[in-house]
Amino acid sequence: MTKSELIAELAAANAHLLARDVERIVNTVFEEIKTALARGDRVELRGFGAFTVRRRNPRTGRNPRTGEPVPVQAKAVPFFKAGKELRERVNRGRKRGTTTRAATKTD
Repeated sequence: MTKSELIAELAAANAHLLARDVERIVNTVFEEIKTALARGDRVELRGFGAFTVRRRNPRTGRNPRTGEPVPVQAKAVPFFKAGKELRERVNRGRKRGTTTRAATKTD
C-alpha cells in the first residue's frame, strides 16, 4: 500500500473528513516519526510496533564489480519491530507448519 492509497482508504472510511485533511494528518504523523528518529528517539505505537534507530559500525566492504576493499563509514539506520497485536493479525489464519512460497523455493 502506498501513502496515497492509505490516504484514499482513510478518507473513504471517514466521510466526515475532507481528503486534504486526511492527507495533512497522515503527513503530520509520518513527519513526527521522522523527526523523532532523527533525534535518536524511539517511537512506539501500541499494538502496531516500535521504530528505533540502530547504529552500524564502520567496516570494510567490497566493490561488487572489482572485489576491491572499500571502507564503509559508520551510519544510523531506521529499524521497525512489529508489535504483538500486528504479528498476530498478520499471522491469523495461517496454519502451523505452512510456509510461504518464497521460503519453499529451491534454487
